[in-house]
Amino acid sequence: MNHFMDALGAKIAPIAQKIGANLYLTVLRDAFMLSFPLTMFGSFIVVFNNLPFWSDSVKTQFSNLFGNGQNATMSIMTVFVTLGIGYYFSKAKEVEAIFGAVVSLASFLILTPFFMTVMDGKKEIQATGLLSLDRLGAKGMFLGMIAAFLAAKVYVYLTQKGLVITMPDGVPPAVAKSFSALIPVLGTLLPFLIGNAVMIGVFDTNLHDVIYNIIQKPLTGLGTSLVGTVIAIFFVQFLWFFGLHGQVIVNSVFEPFWQTNGLDNAELLKKGNATLQEHGHIVTKSFMDTFTVSLGGSGSTLIVLILIMIIMTKKQYKEVARLAIAPGIFNVNEPVIFGLPMVMNASLFIPWLLAPIVSVIIAYAGFASGIVPLTTGAQVPWTMPAVISGFLATNSIMGSLLQIVQMIVVGLIYLPFLMMVDKIKED
Repeated sequence: MNHFMDALGAKIAPIAQKIGANLYLTVLRDAFMLSFPLTMFGSFIVVFNNLPFWSDSVKTQFSNLFGNGQNATMSIMTVFVTLGIGYYFSKAKEVEAIFGAVVSLASFLILTPFFMTVMDGKKEIQATGLLSLDRLGAKGMFLGMIAAFLAAKVYVYLTQKGLVITMPDGVPPAVAKSFSALIPVLGTLLPFLIGNAVMIGVFDTNLHDVIYNIIQKPLTGLGTSLVGTVIAIFFVQFLWFFGLHGQVIVNSVFEPFWQTNGLDNAELLKKGNATLQEHGHIVTKSFMDTFTVSLGGSGSTLIVLILIMIIMTKKQYKEVARLAIAPGIFNVNEPVIFGLPMVMNASLFIPWLLAPIVSVIIAYAGFASGIVPLTTGAQVPWTMPAVISGFLATNSIMGSLLQIVQMIVVGLIYLPFLMMVDKIKED
């Protein structure tokens, strides 16, 4: 068995490492991390404004007073993602990164409709000069990513081809850099402007609606379905078993779907909790962080450490558990993954794969049945301990109770395998 695992790991490791080192996935991951502190601030505002013990009138008042904390962060997350894509892609290509960032954002905004439908009495009219906030958030996420990557590539290409204006020595650096970026920026923005004009003038539509309806909605639905979520968890666990950081590799592919659904939930919550529960999404970034990672890290190993300390007899296992329990409470579980170890441990391969999959199916069922309220869109830090994180993500004690149920189930799946390993060590 161990020989088979070694051979399989040797085949998988190069492929996984190549995926993890892919420039586009790396840039996308870093771009989302750029927005992380801002969305965390917005998440705190969402949690505070919608605490379950506030009355409806208090929630409305707080939303009026503090709502811009969400509007200026979570609700316009696509702005930060496009900036991050342009910046990190240009930086990777050793081109002036700040201009790559702003040209990516400008390209996205060129494709963004500056009009919206409003009610004039009982009649719908199209008001120009207005920008719908959702186009800068969830609804515009995929177009923002596509536009940002295309714009960054064109800007980098024109710059590396030497289509720049070189200023004489003595000119202030900021001025020289601006003139150097002038032709690449103009050459990047013009195709976007022409493309937008064609969409409006010829097809009487805009790329926002086209991308959202044809690409974003179907892909997000597939990527955040129960099947898609189970596939994501499977690969996280499978890659970690061979010592590869499954979260980094898998999240770079699935995170846009999870983030988009989370932003949708946050916007729906503005219209009331009933609207969120009726039209919201189960699988969001907060769902994945809170009801998978926040149970002790990848593999939900917090309960495993507790079981080791209670039932196992071998000193080395108990010692690892004692050392790993403190970071494990905050969902940092590398000490147990590499110290027990979980990595390449054929005896624990089955529960390592099975327990998190069963756990996420239970979580999904809890939300789908309506027993647990949907996540509010607030992005709870993945280091937040279990039980607390469940409450913060859902604004309900039911979120905490769900995490407890998950940990019990994970423990029951691991229990016979831990007992088996303990007995094998005694022989």
